[in-house]
Amino acid sequence: MMHRLAIRETRGFTLIEIMAVVLIIGLLSTLVGMAIVPQIDKSRVNTTRAQIKMLDAALETYRMDSSRFPTTEQGLEALVKEPSDAINYQPGGYLRERRIPDDPWGNPYQYESPGQHNKHSYDLWSHGADGSAGGDGVSADIGNWFEDAEES
Repeated sequence: MMHRLAIRETRGFTLIEIMAVVLIIGLLSTLVGMAIVPQIDKSRVNTTRAQIKMLDAALETYRMDSSRFPTTEQGLEALVKEPSDAINYQPGGYLRERRIPDDPWGNPYQYESPGQHNKHSYDLWSHGADGSAGGDGVSADIGNWFEDAEES
């Protein structure tokens, strides 16, 4: 009799107990996910701003060497491949990795010279999470013409 009781107590968990644990894990995962997703979006926006500043510095160095910014047609590619009309082009280009990075959402950065916002230089921007012009929140455009206002 005692032997039967010992076997019954060591059988394991019931289906209801397992389902309760799964439900609790699911609820906790949802709560953690809701806290992490906004932080991921915020870090992508901050990474975009940092990459724009890095590209701004490379474009300014290009301008110091060539006395002008790359044209819209040459685009950012002029930072890694020497244009045919380049003057005093740095050997190896102007970016350490020798490639133009995509924005954190996997889309290419947009470049226009002269810019619509920066008439005497250029506009450099990302379309944000949605990959299209305009938008709000993480889908808003992030550009070199209003980066200081966006940082606060």
